[in-house]
Amino acid sequence: MSTASPPTSGSPAPHTIRGTILRPFKVPPKSKSDWLAPAIITAKTITAAAECAPFPYVKGVSGTVLILLETVVTVKKNREDLEELCSSSTEIITILHDQIKAHGNTAAVKFKGLCEELESYLEAVILAIRNMQDRFKGFRGRVKEFLKSSSLTEEIAGYQAQIQGVCSKLKLMAIVETNFKVDEIHAIVTAPSFAVVKAGQNINNCPPPSRIFQGRQAILDKMHQFFNTDSGEQHIYVLYGLGGAGKTQIALKFIEQSSFSDVFFVDTSKVETIDTGLKSIAVSKNVGNSAQDALRWLESSHSNWLVFFDNADDPKINLNDFLPKCNHGNIIITSRNPDLRSYGAHTLVSDMEEADATTLLLRRANKESSEENLKLAIEIVKELYYLPLAIIQAGAFISKSEDLEGYLALYQSNQARLLSEKAAQSHDDYAQTVFTTWQISFNQLSHLAATLLQLCSFLHYIGISEDMFSTASKYDFPSWSPPREELQEPLEFLSHFVEPTGEWNSLKFLDITNEIKAYSLISFDAKAKLFSIHPLVHAWSRSALSDEIPLQSCMNSILGMCITEIPAHEIELASVWLIPHIVLLKYANPDRVADFRMAFWQIYYYTGRFKDAQAIAEQVLEKSQLILGEDDPNTLVAMGNLASTYSKLGELQKAKKLKVLVLEKCTKILGEDHPHTLFAMGNLAQTYSHLGEFQKAKELEVLVLEKRRKLLGEDHPDTLIAMGNLATTYYKRGKLQKAMELEVLVLEKRRKLLGEDHLDTLVAMENLARTYSGLEEFQKAEELEVPVLEKRRKLLGADHPDTLRAMANLTVTHSTLGDLNKALGCRGYSIIAIHPVITVYINAM
Repeated sequence: MSTASPPTSGSPAPHTIRGTILRPFKVPPKSKSDWLAPAIITAKTITAAAECAPFPYVKGVSGTVLILLETVVTVKKNREDLEELCSSSTEIITILHDQIKAHGNTAAVKFKGLCEELESYLEAVILAIRNMQDRFKGFRGRVKEFLKSSSLTEEIAGYQAQIQGVCSKLKLMAIVETNFKVDEIHAIVTAPSFAVVKAGQNINNCPPPSRIFQGRQAILDKMHQFFNTDSGEQHIYVLYGLGGAGKTQIALKFIEQSSFSDVFFVDTSKVETIDTGLKSIAVSKNVGNSAQDALRWLESSHSNWLVFFDNADDPKINLNDFLPKCNHGNIIITSRNPDLRSYGAHTLVSDMEEADATTLLLRRANKESSEENLKLAIEIVKELYYLPLAIIQAGAFISKSEDLEGYLALYQSNQARLLSEKAAQSHDDYAQTVFTTWQISFNQLSHLAATLLQLCSFLHYIGISEDMFSTASKYDFPSWSPPREELQEPLEFLSHFVEPTGEWNSLKFLDITNEIKAYSLISFDAKAKLFSIHPLVHAWSRSALSDEIPLQSCMNSILGMCITEIPAHEIELASVWLIPHIVLLKYANPDRVADFRMAFWQIYYYTGRFKDAQAIAEQVLEKSQLILGEDDPNTLVAMGNLASTYSKLGELQKAKKLKVLVLEKCTKILGEDHPHTLFAMGNLAQTYSHLGEFQKAKELEVLVLEKRRKLLGEDHPDTLIAMGNLATTYYKRGKLQKAMELEVLVLEKRRKLLGEDHLDTLVAMENLARTYSGLEEFQKAEELEVPVLEKRRKLLGADHPDTLRAMANLTVTHSTLGDLNKALGCRGYSIIAIHPVITVYINAM
């Protein structure tokens, strides 16, 4: 039997009409008397008062309650089965009366919707009771039986729960009175956190998971294990990750599979919604009307309750202020902010497993899991990078278009539109699309953080380094690169991270990247010191730009400034991690951006992309000849770069023609001992060597080595290069002993000066191993080639041309030594597969 609670502090005081004091209707505990009589008196009094008020909906609902009570009077037996329903109805009109008396029009307008809702339910109840009486006429004493019949029981129970829900909403609205805005009150009574307790249950109206929820079993198992472990402490579990990854759905699925005494859902997106959610807990438990009342109840109640703090995404909210301070209870938190991991156990929610992703797509698309459909689905989910929300949207579109086969091509040409389109029919309450959910996070970023994220959208989505920006900040405006006036935007952006002394401030950069990380829009690999962006976020952040040229130009310049400042002895290794970004950026139109083509040429050249390098080198030379003239030193550098590119492409006659011209001009303009002249001499000697003109090559290389020894000393890197080139010429002429003597010396000096892992040291090891092989000292060759291959795989990657050459060399050596198992074991290639590689690189030597 339901009874009204006594007024608490802050509750509205009773009000009078015509001298009669009205309070919420109460039934004495365990009363066996006719409880309808006082209820009818109360209803009649309120209905009479409502006649004088200018609010017809209040009058209507009061009159309907009176009709309900009078209808129940006609039920002769077991009418206590309807007592709770009648009690709630009478309590509602009592609260309505008190509120309107106290607050007049404000309350009347506020409660209009609830009055109409309740009146509709009551009319249905009255009709149901009358229908039941008609059906069971002549069966005295059988009221209880007809109330227990399945269909009628469900019908009455359903209306009873609905009316109790209205009563709970009304209580809360009465408590908050006029200190809440209308939209805040609406949020309270419509939010999932508002407790609508069904008869006989102690669980609130937490939303169910999506009807097509799929997979995530590993995370669910981990959560069940965690919450089922008695640690003697409060259980807190954090699901964090990118928006659209499915954090909320995993939490709801876990709750559905679990048995907690109470479940409270709190929207944690704002302080206001958190406060509202906690207030609703207090109201539903009749312990007060504030967030503090709710927290006190949670802290004092040792039942197996769970609070689900959903969407705790705002990094400016200190969630600890809203957590119950106790060693019992259960809490689940979902957030885009990885910092919330500090609250307890946690799991990064990222992309789905492929099998689960394809099943989800086909279920949402209403397509059967045939072999053909599965193949198509696999390709689609790969393109969507297994992101749940993107898969749901794709499935919804396919369901509407009924074209699974054609979706992929359509998506590839209309990505932004399809990832922004909200389906008309939904399987859950999530209101955002893939792109809009990220836009919400993006809008919270500061201007500087938003700019950094958008700049990174022009780079490859993995392998983004702080070093790119810090190195660019050291740009010192060399004569052959763009001047200051062409670089205002990148210089202004970088200035935010540079101290007045010119030093790079890593802490300021960290502050900005942490701001972006707080919404999981970027992630960081602490071991590799590299940032990455989810591929779909990467695409979205670029598609969101109304004009991408300014930011593309800015990022183009930052990369060019970075490359320009990388020391010459480091550029080859740096090119390995820079090339993916250069390729994606696709060097912008030089008429609209600062011209760093010379810098980009180096990256293409050192990563073996010689066709791309040739195209850039030809453009640079043409521009330099036009603007600076044929004899300008920068023109000669551009000419030499193009000639070197021709050599790598095997166009040796073109290379020779240019290199002869460069050497002549350098000698004439700069003199025989100038570094540029010596470089030109060494480059021409290499081409002579490739053409088989070994005597010409030797004469030039001997001269270069003598001059560099004299000018730079024995240990200078340029001297060692000259020594290595001369050794190569000796090797090709068959003078292997002379070659070996020079190469042993080069390797010793490079190990001492540069270390074992430097790329130049590896070149020296490779050259000496080649000479050992020529001298048939294959064991010595193998001892050098094994570490060369291992180190190049680590430094350059398995597919780099230099790695492939090292693999080919070692395979030949293993085979020559008769160790075919080792030969076949080089990266798992068969001899058939490796032979073309060997052929290419032996011919190029």
